[in-house]
Amino acid sequence: MTRTTLQSLMWPEVGLNTEVDTYMRLLEGSAFSLRDQKILFGEKGQAEFSTYANLFNIGKWKRCCALNDLALTLEGEGTFELVVFNAPRHRSWRLLANEVITLKAGEPLTTTLDISGTAFSTSVIFFKLRALSTDGKLSAARWETEQAPLRTPELCLAITTFKREEAVAKTVSRFNQFFETSPLADHIHLAVIDNGQSTDLGSTDNITVIPNENLGGSGGFARGLLEAKSRGASHCLFMDDDASTHMESIERTWMFLAYATDPNTAVAGAITDADVKWRLWENSAVFKTVCQPKFCGLDLRDQHSVLAMEYDTTPRRAPNAYGGWWYFAFPVESVEHMPFPFFVRGDDVSFSLVHDFDIVTLNGVVCFQDDNFSNKESLHTLYLDLRSHLAHHMAIPHMDIGRKATLKIAARFVLRSIVQCHYETARALNMSFADFMEGPDFFAKNADMAKRRADLTAIRHDETWVDTVSLPEPSKRRFNPDKGWLRRLMKFTLNGHFIPLFKRFGDHVVIDAGLRGQLHAIWGAAQITYVDTDNRKHMTVRHSKRKMARELWTFLRLAWTFWRSYAPLKKSWQSGYSNFASEAFWQEKLAPSLTNGTHAEPEVEHA
Repeated sequence: MTRTTLQSLMWPEVGLNTEVDTYMRLLEGSAFSLRDQKILFGEKGQAEFSTYANLFNIGKWKRCCALNDLALTLEGEGTFELVVFNAPRHRSWRLLANEVITLKAGEPLTTTLDISGTAFSTSVIFFKLRALSTDGKLSAARWETEQAPLRTPELCLAITTFKREEAVAKTVSRFNQFFETSPLADHIHLAVIDNGQSTDLGSTDNITVIPNENLGGSGGFARGLLEAKSRGASHCLFMDDDASTHMESIERTWMFLAYATDPNTAVAGAITDADVKWRLWENSAVFKTVCQPKFCGLDLRDQHSVLAMEYDTTPRRAPNAYGGWWYFAFPVESVEHMPFPFFVRGDDVSFSLVHDFDIVTLNGVVCFQDDNFSNKESLHTLYLDLRSHLAHHMAIPHMDIGRKATLKIAARFVLRSIVQCHYETARALNMSFADFMEGPDFFAKNADMAKRRADLTAIRHDETWVDTVSLPEPSKRRFNPDKGWLRRLMKFTLNGHFIPLFKRFGDHVVIDAGLRGQLHAIWGAAQITYVDTDNRKHMTVRHSKRKMARELWTFLRLAWTFWRSYAPLKKSWQSGYSNFASEAFWQEKLAPSLTNGTHAEPEVEHA
């Protein structure tokens, strides 16, 4: 009977990630050849694959795909001891295989595994090789099944890009190589939505480039979803334009969707820290008053942490779970709402919240972030964040948290900025709060965000990064932020804003830009300088009671308006959300690109 590959061995790759320990654990006597993509063994050399990239989460495959047949196929040369472990949570590990095998060039060797029983409900499987001869090699490994898939997904990948010509060109080149070799090529199509209409890429049999009006990520991905529907795709995969993920991730996703018993199954990709490829930023997330990344900071090299994460992510996710649109695959037929016109920031959250997807994360399906999320924080992004945070709780019935808790969201955003002496950000947040209270009509009328982007740029003066000619003076500390009494005093006085003459004796602190979102280091500070990682740029903000009073008073007036108009505002959001997250809305907004772009020669997008 024909076997189907469910998951192949994933190798480190130049340009993506070469943190070898996230792929394999090599003991003395074995070595990995990055150029040849194989492991070389001396006698007694060992390699183990209980790693984030290459373990097999049998618990997820059992729960979501009812998998009942599994085998391991290896390719290479030499004689080895093969051990296959079943590692269930809170139980002893069990051996599924422990035998001596001989691999011969050009002759794949398959070991069938017994995966019956309940011990696999929350469990992972992995294998280990110990060389019994010299000059051993492992060139490939894959988990296979004789079980037939339930469907053949027709997958449309939608990438949104905006004036990132070099990044998207590299992505298209990688996908062209992928389509030349992947057995799934006939069932995958890439749609590049060019919001900047600036690329000179051409369309091919597997790739369509579509020029699009710049309505942000929301408009770009809405256009991509319309393209998927027009092609009759069964599933759509939203991705970032740098597509910084292994092509094996695409194949793992396709296979999981092919076997999923629940047609509402969706796959969310993880994402790593920009500068530390072994450190997770997020492996799916949940939303309640704020976005809460799951497993942020987890070390992908650490076996215990990786196994714990895989166990934790095996059960079905909570209804407030969501997947980021750097990598999110979902069934087209289950889509009841198109993206809401947030422009960017929040569209992916609401899209998950309004659909009953069973969101699954798969080990190894991860994007390697180019930019640090903390460095992306600005008054523009926080403006967008606040209004979407409020909209999620007002527009989606099962996310309703009431008047007081919703108001606290806005208060937390504004007061946090005041504490940081980010008065221009506080002003942008007040603008965001006011725009949100205009209701969903405001978002529809300002889908391109052109006016608001200009308004936000106009108010930014102090919160601007400047070139560093010489390094700022070291921090001048009078107060210790580790002291509990100081933190309580600073919170009560909004970091000294209600203490007379605080500007004269407050600390001057210099901190890394990556810590910009954290408050601990700035308690007691009247001047704060943020320095980027490479010491090439910095930004300094200073204590001002006058600016604080202006923004605090503006917020209090807005808060009173919100409190009085809460009921009709909620009704407006709950009735209006569907109107502007509809196919009819986007068909009208995107009419020019729909007329000129589908299945046509070049023209592309991003937000």
